[in-house]
Amino acid sequence: MTDMSEATDLAARAGDRDPRVGLRAVAALRRLLEQLEAVQVRSARGQGWSWQEIAAELGVSRQAVHKKHGGD
Repeated sequence: MTDMSEATDLAARAGDRDPRVGLRAVAALRRLLEQLEAVQVRSARGQGWSWQEIAAELGVSRQAVHKKHGGD
């Protein structure tokens, strides 16, 4: 996924009346969100953010975000 128009298209397809189309779009959006989260967590850590600060912005526990991204 390289540009916003593709993300917008996926979001539109997630609401498709055909469940096969909608579910595939939801799965693709989930993968995209995971990639975006990883990029932003690496950026925050690179700027000196604590795991607690990152967790607060993501609405999860410090332990959860560290477990998920601590090896990045």
